[in-house]
Amino acid sequence: MKIQRDQFKLDYMPGFRNDFSTEALAGALPDGQNSPQKAPLGLYAEQISGTAFTAPRAQNFRSWLYRRLPSVAHEGYKPYSGRSEFQPELSNSATPPDQFRWDPISLPKIETSFVDGLVTMAGTGSADSRIGILIHHYAINASMPQQAISFADSETMIVPENGNLTIRTEFGIIGIEPTEIAVIPRGVKFQVNLNHKTARGYFCENYSAPFTIPDLGPIGANGLANSRDFLTPIAAFEDNSKSFTCFTKFQNRLWTNKMKQSPFDVVAWHGNYAPYKYDLKKFNTINTVSFDHPDPSIFTVLTSQTNRAGTANCDFVIFPERWMVAENTFRPPYYHRNIMSEYMGLIKGVYDAKEEGFVPGGASLHNCMSAHGPDANTFERACNSQLNPEKYQDTLAFMFETNLPFKLSDFAMTGPTKQKNYTQCWEGLKPFSK
Repeated sequence: MKIQRDQFKLDYMPGFRNDFSTEALAGALPDGQNSPQKAPLGLYAEQISGTAFTAPRAQNFRSWLYRRLPSVAHEGYKPYSGRSEFQPELSNSATPPDQFRWDPISLPKIETSFVDGLVTMAGTGSADSRIGILIHHYAINASMPQQAISFADSETMIVPENGNLTIRTEFGIIGIEPTEIAVIPRGVKFQVNLNHKTARGYFCENYSAPFTIPDLGPIGANGLANSRDFLTPIAAFEDNSKSFTCFTKFQNRLWTNKMKQSPFDVVAWHGNYAPYKYDLKKFNTINTVSFDHPDPSIFTVLTSQTNRAGTANCDFVIFPERWMVAENTFRPPYYHRNIMSEYMGLIKGVYDAKEEGFVPGGASLHNCMSAHGPDANTFERACNSQLNPEKYQDTLAFMFETNLPFKLSDFAMTGPTKQKNYTQCWEGLKPFSK
């Protein structure tokens, strides 16, 4: 069955999560109260629940899937040990409170698909406690034919830096490219396929509450990410009875099993628990038009909140193209120490606080209370430049921000992409003298 790369339902709203109904074959969805004793077309009904059954209605996430065979039809699981740089347990890592920066990871020279292309960089909290996040980079040169992966530990976000991807999910097909993101709910099987020879990007596991769009408060009704721009796929099943290898991350381990048919056999679905994509170019950026430097919270696209008001388990924040208009104001990000920990990546262009050394595909970490800010050259230029209206163009940086301190993986601490001279970028700062 040939499927278009992008097939979407509109008006998905993470946080309020409207119910949706979609079918690939007419008559595959049951007719509500008039449903027959058996599912239509000889399909199997299967529910996937992302929250406890008794969660409040507004936060209760579940979907009904109508599929050719239920998910239970598979062989037993076995540990998977094919990874070399996948390190989901970082509890024994001793991470100093230094500032860190990394170059992009190299593209693979041998055939490498998404499962084996994940390189763990940093993490905090734990999958068992359902608190914290885990950050990987990926670099791949192969698709995942007859393979699927799911994460029982986490909701996941894919942030491409280079190369377009087609993500086949149980709910349908999602195509993303650099400047777009995809979010896959906990437990949903998916497959990452290439549209170019290679691809590289960032991958975040969110152990805690699902991502939602933040409340706007005094901003009002409009601004930041708009709910209408989040898109979910329509049903698109795969009629494939060949054997599939399925990978599952469960309790910080990768497991594998075999299925005698494709797990992407959902003919219809309805509910509010589903994958979605978002185009970061649609973000409505808000900035100062008078003085002072707004906090980076005004660039928050999605947030996973804790039970402490206004405190994020994970904020996904972007620094996109935007006008900078202000009077008597130092415009680059100011010098800062923060209780939140900041892991940054760059999708394209130049980041305004680090004009050298921080490149697309790379990353930086400024942990809890680790001082950071513009390098010496950027500071000098910013202090002496004319304060005319200015537009930052051809740039897109992002940040995974959490209230917990990060621990680094072995690769991040000692691998070839670590920049050993990062802190030298502040050596040119001159002390005040009368």
